Amino acid sequence: MIDILAISGSLRAASTNRALVAALARNAPSGCRVSVYDGLGRLPIFNPDDEGGRTPGEATTFIDAVTRADGVIVSCPEYAHGVPGGLKNALDWLVSRDAAVGKPAMQVHASPRSQFARAALAEIMKTMSFDLFDGPELTITLLGKRQHEMDEVLADVVNIASMRDTLSAFSSFVRAR
Repeated sequence: MIDILAISGSLRAASTNRALVAALARNAPSGCRVSVYDGLGRLPIFNPDDEGGRTPGEATTFIDAVTRADGVIVSCPEYAHGVPGGLKNALDWLVSRDAAVGKPAMQVHASPRSQFARAALAEIMKTMSFDLFDGPELTITLLGKRQHEMDEVLADVVNIASMRDTLSAFSSFVRAR
């Protein structure tokens, strides 16, 4: 069983990114389990003085979740042409640890317009030594949709097939590592 940790880079309750990672968890193919990390907003601001024995509990929980996962999926919104601060903060908690080194990872997208954030996030993750998946990209456009519209889009058989195909390809990438 491949265990994947999915992270939404948005803190919004009605986030399109959160909806997408939840849909990935619901539609994971056989042999793949997707767990959604929902503690991004509870992480304290990263401070190198708080590492080691002083690492806060919520940060330890996040670090352990990334460490245990076979792979990581990130769905990231774009704020002012960049990666949201909460997501960057979470990644900062991993910088001086081995949790990200060689860890298979991929991005998925709830908007086709987030090109700046995609590039910035890829650069951050490469610098941290994540092993970025370069296979088929998954973008399911949810931007601007209300909750019931997002539910309809994510329940569409074509989109479910796309999610399963992408997760299968990513799972194969993870297994090959």
